[in-house]
Amino acid sequence: MQGQRLYAAPDGSRLPSVTTVLDRTKPEESRRALAQWKQRMGAERAQQITTEAANRGTRMHTYLEHYVRTGEIKDRGTNPFAWASHAMAHTVIRAGLCKVDEFWGVEIPLYFPRLYAGTTDGVGIHQGDEAILDYKQSNRPKREEWIADYKLQLVAYALAHNEVYGTQIRKGVILMCVRPETDAQGNVLIPPVYQEFVLRPEEFDHWEQQWWQRLELYYLTA
Repeated sequence: MQGQRLYAAPDGSRLPSVTTVLDRTKPEESRRALAQWKQRMGAERAQQITTEAANRGTRMHTYLEHYVRTGEIKDRGTNPFAWASHAMAHTVIRAGLCKVDEFWGVEIPLYFPRLYAGTTDGVGIHQGDEAILDYKQSNRPKREEWIADYKLQLVAYALAHNEVYGTQIRKGVILMCVRPETDAQGNVLIPPVYQEFVLRPEEFDHWEQQWWQRLELYYLTA
């Protein structure tokens, strides 16, 4: 299928990514909302916003991965376009990673045999519980009801990790940072805001059911 992201599994099969499954099975209401936003912004401006957000998120992830691996955060460097991401990484470290007791791994490739694959930002112990950890950047604060797909993503990664490694993960954490306000030179004027969303064990079964329904829909319409 054109445009989908596929992973090569250890058995040689090519599996769709979790994000591809979620994108291809997005509810019609969400598709309409996205189309309306693009119309309001204009195609060129919407693409610019999307690209800037993706670049900012990639840089933030890079800073956080380096911190987890080494215990130190890289210098922000001379590129002013990276300074917002650096400030965001600092915020996530200070407000979010302090709750992670232990990392089992970072940027971990995962797959559920014959069904799907993906890469999670981290797996470890979060406040005493086995958990999937995922970093997100946002242009504005999010409400709980807006992040359904993020919870589905956490569940998909947990199920894959459990299937392959024999773990019993039923918790996931979204460590989100809202971009700071900066001036034209890249200097931070208003600091970034940290948000944390926890997929708790008691709601895991609900979201697991939702994930399997979305995955089934993907294969029925592929």
